[in-house]
Amino acid sequence: MAIGTAYCIHQIFVDPNTQRLEDAEVNAELAQYEAARERSVGDLRALQAKVESQVGHNEAAIFAVHESILRDAAFKDRIRQWIVKDRLTAQAALHRLLNEYASLFARTKDEYLRDRLNDVRDVVVRLSARLTKVLKPQSSPLAGPLIIVTDELLPSQAIALGDIDVKGIVTQTGSQTSHAAIIARSRGIPAVSGILGILRQVKTGDTVIVDGRDGHVTINPDSETKSAYRKLEREFFLLKDELAANRGAPAATADGQPLELLANINNVADAKAAKAMGATGVGLFRTEYLYLTHRSVPNEQEQLTAYREIVKAAPNHTVTIRTLDLGGDKTAPYLGHQYTEANPFMGWRSIRLSFEHPEFFLVQLRAILRAAAYAHELGGQIRIMFPMITTLEEIHRVRKMVRRACRQLQDESKPFRAVQLGMMLEVPAAAISIRTLVTEVDFVSIGSNDLVQYLMAADRDNPKVSHLCQPLAPPVLHLLTDVVRACSEAKKPLTLCGEMAGQPRSFALLLGMGLRSFSMSPSFIPTMKDLATHLTVTDAGEILQRALKLKTTARVRQYMRKQLATIAPNLALLETD
Repeated sequence: MAIGTAYCIHQIFVDPNTQRLEDAEVNAELAQYEAARERSVGDLRALQAKVESQVGHNEAAIFAVHESILRDAAFKDRIRQWIVKDRLTAQAALHRLLNEYASLFARTKDEYLRDRLNDVRDVVVRLSARLTKVLKPQSSPLAGPLIIVTDELLPSQAIALGDIDVKGIVTQTGSQTSHAAIIARSRGIPAVSGILGILRQVKTGDTVIVDGRDGHVTINPDSETKSAYRKLEREFFLLKDELAANRGAPAATADGQPLELLANINNVADAKAAKAMGATGVGLFRTEYLYLTHRSVPNEQEQLTAYREIVKAAPNHTVTIRTLDLGGDKTAPYLGHQYTEANPFMGWRSIRLSFEHPEFFLVQLRAILRAAAYAHELGGQIRIMFPMITTLEEIHRVRKMVRRACRQLQDESKPFRAVQLGMMLEVPAAAISIRTLVTEVDFVSIGSNDLVQYLMAADRDNPKVSHLCQPLAPPVLHLLTDVVRACSEAKKPLTLCGEMAGQPRSFALLLGMGLRSFSMSPSFIPTMKDLATHLTVTDAGEILQRALKLKTTARVRQYMRKQLATIAPNLALLETD
């Protein structure tokens, strides 16, 4: 939980500061704007050339469109006019322009025209980034700690919050398993999503309490409420410090059954946090954030450097690398996502996108295979995991691609190392046919976040239906029980790397299913390690069997709440509702 000052923003990369310029400052502001615009044009041309060479002509065309917007006379003249006549800063002028376009495009039902608003937004974001760094404390109109209140927080934007004094995040859309929320939690930032109408109820400068356990947001609390939350905040940090003391102890159940607690990471900072929290390795490295935070397309050498840095920082130099998983709420314009899909989470994304661009995909595979040789030198290892595998044909196809990458590197006399190849199980069709698929891979990793939303046919980022995305739903528990059994029968390693792994109620049930390897946000590792010491394998199995007989999600949740209150009462403060 967190207490801070609200900073309300509709577009996190544009500073809505309305401070007026002095007469003597106007010319300098104009010059700064023009210089930023010309640099942005140069960025777009370089990016267009790079994408055309690595991905394709059609995918690169979007950057020509963005350049034409930057050079548009109406676009340029409006910004200049507002700087000169209204004495607005360039940032404030961009913010006004974006709001005007948003109001204009909101009145049209034409999907094509609405998509053009995204192009304008991309251009404004790029230009804004050239004008000033994003939300730096010295450029923010408020002193920290800040509670960011916004309609939507994209994953690439959440990544940028790392060195800003942000204590909490509240969004109108999304859910606790949205990628932005997951990244926020991995950075220790409480996030509450799906609070419809919050931007109408809170204004910049208000005092806000974010309670990440119960999903509550309190605006301008009275002194008694604030004091109560301050006390809870202190208790929370004391408990976290106490749990972190177990970081050096091996993970095991109360009856001595060894467990593998791994970390989900996005970057080197997360890898270091995983080591500090006592993880034994990285169970999921999300490589897409390397692409989302890169100004253009990372080439093979840039990727190799990044992977080597991750391996060097990771616990035991052991990393499972997931290949590019773009799509849904994680998009990069140079891979053709300039056009809106009706249902992006079930559309052209993830491994399907990689198959569409085989040469682009090969660059990543080559970089990973080369990094594997470095990991071996350090006494560790790299594994490759492919996301959103749905059919047996896809497994055969990725194996063929890896063989091709190996042959290329061998012919070029570049050092590399063969690695284990695994699938991420997140599509119900794959879960149902797991006994066929598991024979063709070296390991399986369950991506419970997407598996749950696909199984329940409920978009986890849609507040209207996100309540259906419950990991404790009976259909989810029955399906996972069967998957764990199938992998055990095939003697194939199995890990669960979704948010379920870091939730005490889910963890106990997964342990009862026979799962022994879990990958989670680094901050959850001490909690799960402590919980395991209160559970025997027999106890967990009995808890699972009783839970499987319950017919509704509410009953499972109620049952598990009571069980945990008895098993590990010290962890009650960390249990989310």
